[in-house]
Amino acid sequence: MSVNVFSTKQESCVAAAKRGATHIRQAQAARGMANIILATGRSQLDMLAQLIQEPGIDWGRVNIFHLDEYIGIDKDHPEGFRRFLHDRFVDKLPCRRENFFPVSEGAIDVLNAAIKQLPIDVAFLGVGENGHIAFNDPPANFDTDVPYLAVTLDDVCRQQQVDASRQNGTNGFDHIDDVPKTAVTMSVKQILKSRVIVNIVTGPKKAPVVRDAMEGPITNMFPASILRTHKDYHMFLDTHSASLLTNK
Repeated sequence: MSVNVFSTKQESCVAAAKRGATHIRQAQAARGMANIILATGRSQLDMLAQLIQEPGIDWGRVNIFHLDEYIGIDKDHPEGFRRFLHDRFVDKLPCRRENFFPVSEGAIDVLNAAIKQLPIDVAFLGVGENGHIAFNDPPANFDTDVPYLAVTLDDVCRQQQVDASRQNGTNGFDHIDDVPKTAVTMSVKQILKSRVIVNIVTGPKKAPVVRDAMEGPITNMFPASILRTHKDYHMFLDTHSASLLTNK
């Protein structure tokens, strides 16, 4: 495990992208292909922008999974994660469309079959304000072996989506009642199967989250805490998100 603290959000995101890109290139050199997981949200924007620019990656030989999606919203909804990744990443790459595996309720069986055949080389993650990873809200299921499953979202998670919508200016969620109550998410066990985990957590609101994830008990009531058990886990922080850590 490594904890990497940088002065700014952008610096931490660039460093995270470079770390992940190294492992993508290594996977392609070893096997000809690489398989990755991408997260969405404001914390990932600078990382995705840098990852696109990284040299030496053949994006036509990268299979891209993502973590989660709401149930009951259209693929073009402004708050949808499929749209987020298409607009900010997938549609900017010279990769074949079939290399992207979008999450939806109707695609669970297809996703579960595909990811079992394509072991993940690098997972890029964020952490929610309630400590969730993907949409595994507390109390998260640490035991299921199912790669993707339907879950119920808690109110802390749903309110975070409203706040993010306002900050982003997309205004797709004006009120918590606009946020779907259910979603499809990659399971905790599936995330932990990734060879390398690159975790980007930035901003002052995430300081208590980082402290509890890194220094609190490992518990399904704070799902991100389990990332510490992964043998090749790398957390990228800015000075704000790292401010409450006792060991920096």
